Order: sequence, then C-alpha cells, then structure tokens
Amino acid sequence: MSRQSNRKPNEMRPVTLQRRFQLYPHGSAYIEMGNTKVICAATVEDKVPPFAKGTGSGWVTAEYSLLPSAPILRAPRETKRISGRTAEIQRLIGRSLRAVTDLSALGERTITIDCDVIQADGGTRTASITGAFVALVEACETIYEVGNIFPVKDFVAAISAGISPDGEKLLDLCYEEDSTALADCNVVMTGTGELVEVQITGEQKPFTRADLDEILNLAEGGIKDLIELQKDALGRDLVWRVGRMD
Repeated sequence: MSRQSNRKPNEMRPVTLQRRFQLYPHGSAYIEMGNTKVICAATVEDKVPPFAKGTGSGWVTAEYSLLPSAPILRAPRETKRISGRTAEIQRLIGRSLRAVTDLSALGERTITIDCDVIQADGGTRTASITGAFVALVEACETIYEVGNIFPVKDFVAAISAGISPDGEKLLDLCYEEDSTALADCNVVMTGTGELVEVQITGEQKPFTRADLDEILNLAEGGIKDLIELQKDALGRDLVWRVGRMD
C-alpha cells in the first residue's frame, strides 16, 4: 500500500510539539501530527469534585472539542449537549493523564485540560493525549514546592495504528487510512512501557492475536519517539521534574 508522503509502514507523520503556546493557562501546548492540529491548555483550580472533598487528593480531567471547520466536512458545533464520541474521548484523555499523576501530590486541586482540535486528519484523540501531557507538566510546575513530590510520575503518550485493506500493519493513521482500515487501534503507553489503554476494533473482519502483537509493537516504537519529542518540548527546566520524589 502506498502511503501519503511515501511513509514507511512504521513511520509517523511529521510531528511538531510546542509548549507555552498560550499566554493565560497554567500550562499549554500545540501539537501537529501531519495535518492534525490540536491546542492543549491546562488550568489549575483550588477545588475538587464532591467525591474528592476532604481526601487531601486532587483530580485531573479533560474536555475535548472539535471545531466545526476542523474535519473535511463541517462538524456541528456542540453547544448544548456533547456527543457520545466527545464524551468518550474526554474520558480517555483524563484516564491517560491520571495514570501518570500522583493525585495526592496535587492536594485538593483540579487540573482541567482543554483539547481543542483546529484541524482533523485522523488521530485527534491520540494527539490530544500527547500534547496534553506537556500542558499538564507545565501546570504542575506552577503549584510545585521544592521538597515535595512532583505530581507527574512518568511520561505518557498515545498513537494510532491499524491494518490496511491489503493486510499491512501501519503506524499513525491519517483520516484516509483510518476510514478504510480493516482494524483500527489507539494505544496509550507510559515512559516505562506500561500500557494505559488499548482500543482496537475489527472494522471489516476479525483480526488475530498475532496481528494485535504486531500493532502493539508498532505503537510502542512510535510512542517512544513521541516521548522523546515531549522531553525536547519541555526542555531542561522541566523534563527533570517528571518522576522526581523531592
């Protein structure tokens, strides 16, 4: 199968990851993966959901939005009620970030990550997770006190992979590849190689365990590269904070 830009099966689209993209949030990042573009912003509030009150622990949550003009065909603006797809993506982003966050180290604070897709060409949820992590680290730096545990314990990133109509395993699907894939998978993984979530669906026919293993191996390689880009974006002043215990 010939891919856009003649990419190899295990090759990601060009990635740009920039921190401090916005002036006012406690943390922000801008990520491009090919033609998919997402702004991620983190806001810290001195309050927690009712279930966390009095526990001494905080919370990390996410909101996801697709601008009407982001996809090829205009998407209706979600003004009164979000779609099931949006709700599912928001929960995925929140779960992924909480997996590497020490909530007790946050104190009774909530960090909300807003992920706004300004252009969509496949992989919006995985790009959101990868960019949101950078915004989360920036936000945690604003509340961190020397001598305490830094709230972010490890890196986390996500990427898509799948099976093309001719059976080839592909990394980082664009929209055209995603829409025709025999199987489509989103993988979230930490810096230590632990899986946070694997979402895979046989779109046109079942897939084998061997297929899944190949897809996970592809995704692992891509996520390792994305984490290196996260480290580059955070720079020397922040990258060393992640996982620090004092």
